[in-house]
Amino acid sequence: MNAPLYNNQILRLAASIPFHERLADPMASVEKRSPVCGSRVTVDVDLDEDGRVKAIGMVVRACALGQASAALMGAHAVGRTLAELETARDELTAWLASERDLPPEWPGLEIFAPALPHSARHPSIRLGFEAMAEAAAQALRVRV
Repeated sequence: MNAPLYNNQILRLAASIPFHERLADPMASVEKRSPVCGSRVTVDVDLDEDGRVKAIGMVVRACALGQASAALMGAHAVGRTLAELETARDELTAWLASERDLPPEWPGLEIFAPALPHSARHPSIRLGFEAMAEAAAQALRVRV
């Protein structure tokens, strides 16, 4: 393993994914796959009456970077709106593509700075955020 890319913080996060079971009857479910490495993240979501995430279920079958990113997403998604989730997804995508200098506002994402020059790793890092934003959007449509 490349020590700067797979550091202790990332490996610890990869082993601490919250909400690691599927929801019994979610408002929405989305699975995202990385065509580059085969990583896969499935996110179930329920929203409250205000359209904020109230429950999450996840199954993460990804490399350490994908697992760590999904862990950060899951750890901070409850209580978030669709707009906040989409902003986090879009900021992460822009940062990984070197379209913004600062890491996203989402807590902890700066640990992926060593992955910036490794574009083949970016799809796996984005999976959890993409799946969560899409699931929240679908759940919001179900509520209406």
